[in-house]
Amino acid sequence: MADVKTNDSIGKTLLVVLVLCLVCSVIVAGSAVGLKPRQQEQRALDKQRNILAVAGLMPQAMSAEEVASTFAERITPKLVDLKTGELLDKDPASWNQALALKDPALSTELTASEDPAGIKRRSNVAEIYLVRDAQQRVQEMVLPIYGNGLWSMMYAFVALDTDGRTIKGITWYDQGETPGLGGEVENPNWRAQFVGKKVLDDQGQPALKLVKGGAHPGDEYAIDGLSGATLTSNGVQHSFDFWMGELGFGPFLKKVREGELNNG
Repeated sequence: MADVKTNDSIGKTLLVVLVLCLVCSVIVAGSAVGLKPRQQEQRALDKQRNILAVAGLMPQAMSAEEVASTFAERITPKLVDLKTGELLDKDPASWNQALALKDPALSTELTASEDPAGIKRRSNVAEIYLVRDAQQRVQEMVLPIYGNGLWSMMYAFVALDTDGRTIKGITWYDQGETPGLGGEVENPNWRAQFVGKKVLDDQGQPALKLVKGGAHPGDEYAIDGLSGATLTSNGVQHSFDFWMGELGFGPFLKKVREGELNNG
């Protein structure tokens, strides 16, 4: 009796599996490409929301259209040369920090002694945000800072007054610290302690301190450390030490204290 060929041979089964994998790959790749513009728009919108929030310009929930219009009216993005502190006459939309950090010509490698925040490299240019009042006068500035915590790189926006020293708001918008411990960097009650504190002393040196066990009442430079999260608190401390120092925004803040924002 002749052998009967069946459709469930190993070769045919593998062929079906390969075809299905190929089809699924094409669908997934196509979806990723198709969704990319929307993902980029959402990231830009989230960034605008965080900047408006730390600047005190989001007293209540706002639609995407309201966020975009308020941002366009009240926020002026600027590029800063971190070495000189000068505001650059370049379009911030043309600058990409992620790419700059990969280019030795556009970034600086930090030695261990220069790098308390643990970021390894620093781009030579940073994007900041000037916050304007209804008359278009600069009323504060928002600076991005980041540094290593216990488990993650912690990213924040800090709003400073035009004196270049006094904190008006702070928010951590991306961090992966332990919920209930280091994750308390996002707690509004803890963040509220920063408002009115000074990041620099009278000589322009980084001076903000997170104090384990609690800050002394009336100390304009001190914040309560996070209870049970020493390494996260250290990460916050080191972020301020670096970004308010000479290799961070120090040169720019010096110019701010000398009145540069009057021309902003």
